[in-house]
Amino acid sequence: MKAREFWVLFLPSLVVMAGLLVVPLIRTIQWSFEDVHYGTPGSFVGLDNFAAALTDARFGSAVLFTVTVTIITTIILLVLGYLVATGMNRLTVSRPLVLGIMLVSYVLPNLVGAVAYSWLFDDNFGGVVNHLIGFFGGSEVLWFTDKVPNAILVISNTVWHMLPFAMLIILAGLQGVPVELREAATIDGANAFQTHLSVIIPTIRGVLGFVTLITIMDVLRMFDNLIPLSPQAAAIGNESIMLYVYSVAFADGAEKLGLGSAINVLTILIILVMLIPFIRGIFKEARLAR
Repeated sequence: MKAREFWVLFLPSLVVMAGLLVVPLIRTIQWSFEDVHYGTPGSFVGLDNFAAALTDARFGSAVLFTVTVTIITTIILLVLGYLVATGMNRLTVSRPLVLGIMLVSYVLPNLVGAVAYSWLFDDNFGGVVNHLIGFFGGSEVLWFTDKVPNAILVISNTVWHMLPFAMLIILAGLQGVPVELREAATIDGANAFQTHLSVIIPTIRGVLGFVTLITIMDVLRMFDNLIPLSPQAAAIGNESIMLYVYSVAFADGAEKLGLGSAINVLTILIILVMLIPFIRGIFKEARLAR
């Protein structure tokens, strides 16, 4: 492809990316150093917004909750995604049907899926889960107003929503593992567990790293699913960072765009810190593959 043809094809995408990503990012960084309200120009305040965010106990609670949910969800998705993908890889005729059924939870809009998922735990809509707990002799669980049960509810919904994606990517990686490697492991006397641990998982390490990257970025930005799943998020300490930003910058007449922008910048830094090990691993895999 000639250079002129390349730029003709690439320039529209570059303009769109600049308009939707670069410009808002620059504006967010600018506002993070200003006191900004709707309809008025911002005034420079230096690091005051960052100091206000870092000294706010509510922000600390939001960071702790979001990071904890992200770590737990990522671990569960990697384990379950690998196990389900391994089982799916053994299917033949029924694989398209099973894949289609599993992908329903992923293709649903996150808010719609979260609302439907919350009905399983809400006694006003049947509360199937509490009925099952009561049937086996347990007491009623306050899924929406108790901190730990509500965190479990949020994590389980996130896993339910993202498991098809993780499974599908890992399944693609499993199908790329050479049959010769598995046969060699069997000849060497390795059992099924040893084959997965010592042969298959190292072979698809790059795929697992990609799934981890996407999961961390998605879960750290969780927002809309908390609206039906955790209506008392701020009160019980289960507020995500993005929900906190919305509350500070937009809800209840707060309109503190400067503070909200500073929190967004801090969130980007948190995401980068959590992704550094996996990004380095991906670049290392790319260099070895050359």
